[in-house]
Amino acid sequence: MKKTTLQGLLGVVAVSGLLMATSAQAEITARGAMLANTCVGCHGTNGVSTGPAIPTIAGISKAYFSDNMKSYRDGSRPSTVMGRLAKAYTDEDIAAMADYFSAMKYVPQAQSAKADLVAKGQKIHTKYCEKCHSDNGTNPADDSGYLKGQWKAYLQYNMHDFTNGVREAPEKMAKKLKEMEAAEGKDAYAALVEFYASK
Repeated sequence: MKKTTLQGLLGVVAVSGLLMATSAQAEITARGAMLANTCVGCHGTNGVSTGPAIPTIAGISKAYFSDNMKSYRDGSRPSTVMGRLAKAYTDEDIAAMADYFSAMKYVPQAQSAKADLVAKGQKIHTKYCEKCHSDNGTNPADDSGYLKGQWKAYLQYNMHDFTNGVREAPEKMAKKLKEMEAAEGKDAYAALVEFYASK
């Protein structure tokens, strides 16, 4: 009798714990969705951008989302609008939004791209970029954001910022860009943009 009562009590405790955990997760998800609604005006419903110079953030990794939001917030990543917006969010807010957007499906943009440059850009990507931006820049596990299928204008602006000192490239990236430019010339940047802009 005592064993049965103890088992029943343990069962009630386990179920209560599960219900509390489920309730807490639902609250986090609801909070992330509510906070994410503040992003849709620029980044589109569920983080799928309608363009032309704002990236799709659906499906990006939690780490990439969080790192960028914190960089905008502390001013280490330059921006026109995001720095001001990011200051309003706590670490917990950013984590909730990261959970939300990482669960969304990435949708590459349908846009024109020059076939000859796409082919050249693919070769350049494979040689210089694939190690950090695997699967042609579509692997969220790289924690480096999506490249393939982003809006062309967004890609051009970011490439400009990295190559003109507006935004500091990570050490590996800076080294690879230098190698690429020396071997392929400055036209390599345009080819990369066309490749990443293609679906």
